[in-house]
Formats: sequence, structure tokens, C-alpha cells
Amino acid sequence: MSRRLAEVARKVGVSEATVSRVLNEKPGVSAATRQAVLTALDVLGYERPSKLRGERARLVGLVMPELQNPIFPAFAQAIGGGLAQNGYTPVLCTHTAGGISEADYVDLLLTQQVSGVVFVGGSYNQLDASHEHFARLADLRLPTVLVNAPVPELAFATVSCDDDAAAEQALLHLRQLGHERVGLLLGPRDHVPSLRKLRAAERIAGGAVDPALVAHSLYSLEAGQAAAMRLLGAGATAIVCASDPLALGAIRAVRRAGKTVPGDVSVVGYDDSALMNSTDPALTTIRQPIEPMARMVIELLLRQISGDSASFEEFLFEPELVVRASTARVAG
Repeated sequence: MSRRLAEVARKVGVSEATVSRVLNEKPGVSAATRQAVLTALDVLGYERPSKLRGERARLVGLVMPELQNPIFPAFAQAIGGGLAQNGYTPVLCTHTAGGISEADYVDLLLTQQVSGVVFVGGSYNQLDASHEHFARLADLRLPTVLVNAPVPELAFATVSCDDDAAAEQALLHLRQLGHERVGLLLGPRDHVPSLRKLRAAERIAGGAVDPALVAHSLYSLEAGQAAAMRLLGAGATAIVCASDPLALGAIRAVRRAGKTVPGDVSVVGYDDSALMNSTDPALTTIRQPIEPMARMVIELLLRQISGDSASFEEFLFEPELVVRASTARVAG
């Protein structure tokens, strides 16, 4: 007990006596200090006294699939900073192969009495994945916001970049450069944002896209390289990718094939994540409006936490084509 008092006191910057007064619900402690002590208990992993468990902690779970793709740290920084400005502490949860699962993180966050959860990518993006832990959050009516895809059968507030507009911008740009055999390097087959991009491509083409020009891949540079090789074998003169790391993999594949970007093959990424203007060549990509999306995420979450009537529709944000040096007119 004394060790717990000392750790919490150091974390908050108050005396052990003050921590003890909070835990025993004694008077003489300001509301702000009381809340800081309770939040420190949660952050340090200590269980609240049973009489204090009914109150939600000012913690918000921020769940992401990984941090290797620069877009996820960018979202974490924007959303986490906004939460902190509103007096909430973000608890970052990232998946690792063979480690804690998304469902396990949900269990952990619920035991910590979090005020809400934000998911930026994850199994809700995949039609064939289990959505049981999301159904649990819906049943508990815990304030929850999803980023970049809804769960069709569940009512959650969702903030997304418009995949239809993103695909249209990329494909029309390449058409203007004379490209007719444009490959699509997408995420897994059941990945909702990728399916939306594929449907947009079909709409623009006026029918089904040549299957040989559609490749599905895991979201990594190495997987993107392998998938891009198949598109090159099908005669693609340009490749539209579902993420910037996939685009970097495509550029590597082009070079391994003895060709150049953009002299022989043009490549378009998606996200405009950090340093894409510093790659060789600088990457033409579709920019997600991270800051406006993050502000909407926080607004929707706080609206739910405060008990206001929350909207559970999907809010779509317009992406922006950023033209750099990885696209050019079709060769010959």
C-alpha cells in the first residue's frame, strides 16, 4: 500500500497524505487533484478502491494496428494531442504479431474504466474478421469512434477519408498522363477501404477492372514489392497503391525489374505520410487530411462522453492529390 501511495504521489506531484485522502474520500482535496490521482492510479495499473470504480477515468484508449506505417503515429499525435488539450490521457495500444490482440486490448481498457475508445485501423476494417469485441462496446454504450471504415452492422461514429474520391483523383491523374494499363495495389481482399477504392476504379472504368491489374497485399513494403511484380508482369505502366509503404515497395519492384520510376512506370501512393517528399523519386500520393479528421474524432468522442445526442453516421473527408516526381507521361 505504501509503495502504491508513493508511486501515485510522485506521478501527480503531491504528498502521499493527499493521495491517501483521495483514496479514502476525505475532504480537503481539490476536484482537479482528486481527478489527477485517480488518473494516475489507472495509468500505473493500480486498481481503484471499489467505492471509486463507478466513475469513468479520464483515459481514452487509442488503438492502432501498428506504428511502422508513418500514418499511424501521425494520427496518434494529432488525436492524442487533442485529447490532452481536453483533459483526457490517451492510452496507446498497438498490435504485435503473437502479442496482445485487439480484443485483449478492449478487455484491458474496460477494466481501466476508460471514458472512451478510438480505433484507427484494425479488424473492423476487415469484413471477414470477428467483430465481437466491437459488439461488446456497442452493448456497453461506451463512447467509441472509428477511423477510416465503419462496422456496417453496428452503430459507431466514424470518420473516414473518402476512398472513392482518392481513387478517382489518382486514376484521372494517370489517365491525363496517357496511362491505360494502370495496376491497383490494394490491401487484403476483405479490407473495406481497399474494396471502396476498387469499386471506384470499376466505376471510372465503366465495368470490371482486368483482374490481372488488381493485386491484394498485406500492408508492408516487402509484401507490396512482391505484389507489384505481378502487376508489372501484367504490363502495368502505372500503379496506384493503397498506402505509401506499398508504393515504396512498388518502386523497389520496378527497379528490380530493371526499369525506372517514372520513366517506365509511374507510382502513386496513399496517405502522404512523413518523408514522402524526400524519397527517390519524391512520391506522388493522395494526402489524408489528418488534422481535420482528428478534430472531428475528438468532437464526436467528447459529444458522446458528455451525454449529448451523438451522431453515428460516417463523416467523409476529401483527400488531396499531391503531385511529385514519381508520375510522368506514359513512355513511348
